[in-house]
Amino acid sequence: MAAISQLQRIAGPRHAGAPRPGAVRRASVAVAAGKAPLPRLEGASEELRAAAAQSLDWAPARRRVRGAFAPVLPTLDHCLFKMAPKGIQMEENFETNSKGVEIFWKSWLPREGTPTKAALFFCHGYGDTCTFFFEGVAKRIAAAGYAVYAMDYPGFGLSYGLHGYIASFDGMVDHVIEQYARIRGRKDVQGLPHFLLGQSMGGAVALKVHLKQPKEWDGVLLVAPMCKISEDVTPPALVLKALSILSCLLPEAKLFPQKDIGDLGFRDPVKRKLCEYNAISYNDQMRLRTAVELLKATKDIESQLEKISSPLLILHGAADQVTDPHVSQFLYEKANTKDKTLKLYEGAYHSILEGEPDDRISTAIKDIISWLDSHC
Repeated sequence: MAAISQLQRIAGPRHAGAPRPGAVRRASVAVAAGKAPLPRLEGASEELRAAAAQSLDWAPARRRVRGAFAPVLPTLDHCLFKMAPKGIQMEENFETNSKGVEIFWKSWLPREGTPTKAALFFCHGYGDTCTFFFEGVAKRIAAAGYAVYAMDYPGFGLSYGLHGYIASFDGMVDHVIEQYARIRGRKDVQGLPHFLLGQSMGGAVALKVHLKQPKEWDGVLLVAPMCKISEDVTPPALVLKALSILSCLLPEAKLFPQKDIGDLGFRDPVKRKLCEYNAISYNDQMRLRTAVELLKATKDIESQLEKISSPLLILHGAADQVTDPHVSQFLYEKANTKDKTLKLYEGAYHSILEGEPDDRISTAIKDIISWLDSHC
């Protein structure tokens, strides 16, 4: 609550855009004074690197930095940027919800004159945002005739909240339910089938949404879902117990030990380097309360897998060392629906929509579209 109270006292822009005059220059001065290290950002200008080195604890700074990086993204050497379909109708919005938190959300609609088959609602992964790699994924799905909607959770991306802080996983899920209920109430969305797409931690979010609204979704699509955190990236039990106690005293502290999972997530090293251009992602040490909430959420979901009754598509890299593909197999077996599909991609890592060779990325997106086509 302290974080929310502090947030409500901070004035900032309501819309993302170009950086404020002098913002990048001030960041350069701060870096020169030794206050923040310059990110590597191969090929980027010193100004962009300085912008990325700013403190991103609060949304106004994240919005300014996103504005500085936005013109560069289409030039990046990645198939999701270079081969993005043209003519997709896009809209960005900021809305204050019933809890007083300003939420950023975006839509990608089919080209003008193309009938809309269904609406797909995306739940992003931990530390991520819906305004980087997912832009390219969303455009491809929209080009296939789907209205795609995505939001940043409080504390992530362009939404308000302390960066990377999850005070309550269930509370975050409630933010998602409220925002997507607002969008589903729009005239252009009513009457369409509604699907959830969750990636990594967003898979846990999507499953939680479905468990809270079992009759309101026409299907759930999961990409490398976080149903259980791999032991390879989880501290020992005694450390976890100590951190759980500490999280009550210092919930916002960045003290949770973790490995750099970037190399575990991206099989293609060139694409891995481009992650640094997702400058508003949260890549610092995990905050204590956030870590405890993620662990609690996975245990809760694992105990309710048999309650999952929606048509289900699960995509997972067979070589994923971040979220366990065996848990996806377990989810597939336990889910209480006959309409379920599990696809394991041999040799693929965690980020199958962003970090694999181009042909594997295209295959995974086509598998999503094909499944949607079969359920509309």
